[in-house]
Amino acid sequence: MPTSRRQFLATFLAAPALLPLSSAAQESPPALLALTPACGDGAQTIAQTEGPYFTPDTPMKRNFVADAPGGVAIVIAGYVLTTGCMPVPEALIELWHADEAGAYDNDGYRLRGHQFSDAQGRWWFETIVPGLYPGRTRHFHVKVQRPGGPVLTTQLYFPGEAGNDRDRIFDGRLLLDISAAPDGGYGRFDFVIR
Repeated sequence: MPTSRRQFLATFLAAPALLPLSSAAQESPPALLALTPACGDGAQTIAQTEGPYFTPDTPMKRNFVADAPGGVAIVIAGYVLTTGCMPVPEALIELWHADEAGAYDNDGYRLRGHQFSDAQGRWWFETIVPGLYPGRTRHFHVKVQRPGGPVLTTQLYFPGEAGNDRDRIFDGRLLLDISAAPDGGYGRFDFVIR
Protein backbone atom coordinates (compact mmCIF):
# COMPACT_ATOMS: atom_id res chain seq x y z
CA MET A 1 0.00 0.00 0.00
CA PRO A 2 1.51 3.39 -0.97
CA THR A 3 2.48 5.78 1.78
CA SER A 4 0.34 8.91 2.14
CA ARG A 5 1.86 12.39 2.29
CA ARG A 6 1.02 12.56 6.00
CA GLN A 7 2.59 9.15 6.68
CA PHE A 8 5.72 10.18 4.76
CA LEU A 9 6.02 13.39 6.76
CA ALA A 10 5.41 11.61 10.09
CA THR A 11 8.06 8.99 9.25
CA PHE A 12 10.50 11.67 8.09
CA LEU A 13 10.08 13.66 11.31
CA ALA A 14 10.21 10.60 13.59
CA ALA A 15 13.39 9.17 12.07
CA PRO A 16 16.59 9.93 13.97
CA ALA A 17 19.20 11.93 12.09
CA LEU A 18 21.52 9.18 10.90
CA LEU A 19 23.90 11.32 8.94
CA PRO A 20 27.51 10.27 8.37
CA LEU A 21 30.60 12.17 9.43
CA SER A 22 31.78 11.75 5.85
CA SER A 23 30.56 9.84 2.83
CA ALA A 24 33.19 7.16 3.48
CA ALA A 25 32.03 6.71 7.10
CA GLN A 26 28.72 5.14 6.15
CA GLU A 27 28.46 1.82 4.35
CA SER A 28 24.79 2.19 3.37
CA PRO A 29 22.56 5.21 3.91
CA PRO A 30 19.20 4.77 5.66
CA ALA A 31 16.43 3.91 3.18
CA LEU A 32 14.36 7.03 3.89
CA LEU A 33 17.35 9.37 4.06
CA ALA A 34 19.43 8.55 1.00
CA LEU A 35 22.67 10.53 0.96
CA THR A 36 22.72 13.49 -1.40
CA PRO A 37 25.23 12.54 -4.12
CA ALA A 38 27.32 15.73 -3.71
CA CYS A 39 27.50 15.45 0.08
CA GLY A 40 31.00 14.52 1.16
CA ASP A 41 32.80 15.32 -2.09
CA GLY A 42 33.25 19.02 -1.28
CA ALA A 43 30.70 20.20 -3.84
CA GLN A 44 27.58 22.15 -2.93
CA THR A 45 24.12 22.24 -4.47
CA ILE A 46 24.37 24.25 -7.66
CA ALA A 47 22.99 27.77 -7.87
CA GLN A 48 20.46 28.94 -10.43
CA THR A 49 18.68 32.18 -11.20
CA GLU A 50 15.94 33.36 -8.83
CA GLY A 51 13.87 34.40 -11.86
CA PRO A 52 11.70 37.49 -12.17
CA TYR A 53 9.09 36.56 -9.54
CA PHE A 54 10.98 36.67 -6.24
CA THR A 55 9.33 38.69 -3.44
CA PRO A 56 11.28 39.46 -0.23
CA ASP A 57 9.95 39.39 3.33
CA THR A 58 7.76 36.32 2.95
CA PRO A 59 5.80 35.01 5.93
CA MET A 60 7.03 32.08 7.98
CA LYS A 61 4.90 29.11 6.96
CA ARG A 62 5.28 25.46 5.99
CA ASN A 63 1.83 24.78 4.58
CA PHE A 64 0.86 26.37 1.25
CA VAL A 65 -1.98 23.95 0.37
CA ALA A 66 -4.75 26.38 1.39
CA ASP A 67 -3.20 28.95 -0.98
CA ALA A 68 -4.27 26.82 -3.97
CA PRO A 69 -7.07 24.44 -2.99
CA GLY A 70 -7.49 23.29 -6.61
CA GLY A 71 -3.89 22.07 -6.88
CA VAL A 72 -2.43 18.59 -6.50
CA ALA A 73 -0.91 18.35 -3.01
CA ILE A 74 2.73 17.43 -2.50
CA VAL A 75 5.09 17.38 0.47
CA ILE A 76 8.67 18.33 -0.31
CA ALA A 77 11.29 17.62 2.34
CA GLY A 78 14.94 16.97 2.99
CA TYR A 79 17.98 18.07 4.91
CA VAL A 80 20.30 21.04 4.80
CA LEU A 81 23.83 19.62 5.07
CA THR A 82 27.37 20.95 5.04
CA THR A 83 29.78 19.76 2.37
CA GLY A 84 31.10 17.47 5.14
CA CYS A 85 27.63 15.88 5.47
CA MET A 86 26.78 17.43 8.83
CA PRO A 87 23.24 18.78 9.44
CA VAL A 88 22.76 22.56 9.43
CA PRO A 89 20.22 23.63 12.08
CA GLU A 90 18.41 26.97 11.79
CA ALA A 91 19.12 27.31 8.06
CA LEU A 92 16.67 29.61 6.29
CA ILE A 93 14.74 27.89 3.49
CA GLU A 94 12.54 30.11 1.32
CA LEU A 95 10.15 28.65 -1.26
CA TRP A 96 8.03 30.23 -4.00
CA HIS A 97 6.38 28.82 -7.10
CA ALA A 98 3.56 29.09 -9.61
CA ASP A 99 0.02 27.94 -8.87
CA GLU A 100 -1.69 25.03 -10.60
CA ALA A 101 -2.40 27.26 -13.65
CA GLY A 102 1.23 28.42 -13.95
CA ALA A 103 0.66 31.91 -12.47
CA TYR A 104 2.70 33.57 -9.72
CA ASP A 105 1.18 35.81 -7.07
CA ASN A 106 3.11 39.06 -7.55
CA ASP A 107 0.91 41.13 -5.24
CA GLY A 108 0.91 39.04 -2.07
CA TYR A 109 2.37 35.91 -0.54
CA ARG A 110 0.26 33.13 -2.01
CA LEU A 111 2.50 30.05 -2.54
CA ARG A 112 5.40 31.92 -0.93
CA GLY A 113 6.97 31.50 2.47
CA HIS A 114 9.97 30.54 4.51
CA GLN A 115 10.97 28.37 7.45
CA PHE A 116 14.09 27.29 9.31
CA SER A 117 15.59 23.81 9.40
CA ASP A 118 15.19 21.99 12.70
CA ALA A 119 17.99 20.89 15.04
CA GLN A 120 18.68 17.90 12.78
CA GLY A 121 18.82 20.02 9.61
CA ARG A 122 15.42 18.86 8.35
CA TRP A 123 13.10 21.09 6.31
CA TRP A 124 9.68 20.44 4.74
CA PHE A 125 6.81 22.20 3.02
CA GLU A 126 3.29 21.03 2.28
CA THR A 127 2.34 22.64 -1.01
CA ILE A 128 1.01 21.89 -4.48
CA VAL A 129 2.57 20.78 -7.73
CA PRO A 130 3.29 23.97 -9.68
CA GLY A 131 1.65 24.43 -13.05
CA LEU A 132 3.46 25.03 -16.31
CA TYR A 133 3.89 28.36 -18.02
CA PRO A 134 5.39 29.14 -21.45
CA GLY A 135 9.11 28.52 -21.79
CA ARG A 136 9.65 26.67 -18.48
CA THR A 137 9.36 23.17 -17.17
CA ARG A 138 7.69 22.46 -13.80
CA HIS A 139 9.85 23.77 -10.91
CA PHE A 140 10.12 25.24 -7.43
CA HIS A 141 12.30 28.27 -6.57
CA VAL A 142 14.33 28.01 -3.36
CA LYS A 143 16.79 30.07 -1.33
CA VAL A 144 18.85 28.39 1.41
CA GLN A 145 21.12 30.15 3.90
CA ARG A 146 22.92 28.84 6.96
CA PRO A 147 23.04 31.30 9.86
CA GLY A 148 25.43 34.09 8.85
CA GLY A 149 26.34 32.38 5.57
CA PRO A 150 25.92 33.21 1.90
CA VAL A 151 22.54 32.65 0.21
CA LEU A 152 22.18 29.73 -2.20
CA THR A 153 19.47 30.48 -4.78
CA THR A 154 18.41 27.54 -6.91
CA GLN A 155 15.46 25.66 -8.43
CA LEU A 156 14.13 22.12 -7.97
CA TYR A 157 12.71 20.07 -10.84
CA PHE A 158 10.40 17.12 -11.42
CA PRO A 159 11.73 13.97 -13.09
CA GLY A 160 10.10 12.76 -16.30
CA GLU A 161 8.67 16.15 -17.32
CA ALA A 162 8.40 16.58 -21.08
CA GLY A 163 9.59 20.18 -20.72
CA ASN A 164 12.87 19.29 -19.00
CA ASP A 165 14.72 18.79 -22.30
CA ARG A 166 13.43 22.06 -23.75
CA ASP A 167 14.03 24.25 -20.68
CA ARG A 168 17.35 26.09 -21.07
CA ILE A 169 17.72 26.47 -17.27
CA PHE A 170 16.90 22.86 -16.29
CA ASP A 171 19.72 20.89 -14.63
CA GLY A 172 19.35 17.21 -13.75
CA ARG A 173 21.42 17.67 -10.58
CA LEU A 174 18.41 19.50 -9.12
CA LEU A 175 15.80 16.77 -9.62
CA LEU A 176 13.50 15.97 -6.73
CA ASP A 177 13.16 12.30 -5.81
CA ILE A 178 9.38 12.04 -6.29
CA SER A 179 7.12 9.28 -4.96
CA ALA A 180 3.40 9.03 -5.62
CA ALA A 181 0.91 8.88 -2.76
CA PRO A 182 -2.85 8.34 -2.74
CA ASP A 183 -3.33 11.91 -1.51
CA GLY A 184 -0.81 13.62 -3.80
CA GLY A 185 2.86 12.86 -3.58
CA TYR A 186 6.11 13.65 -1.86
CA GLY A 187 9.51 14.78 -3.06
CA ARG A 188 12.92 14.63 -1.44
CA PHE A 189 15.95 16.87 -1.91
CA ASP A 190 18.91 17.53 0.39
CA PHE A 191 20.67 20.88 0.05
CA VAL A 192 24.44 20.85 0.47
CA ILE A 193 25.86 24.26 1.38
CA ARG A 194 29.21 25.71 2.45
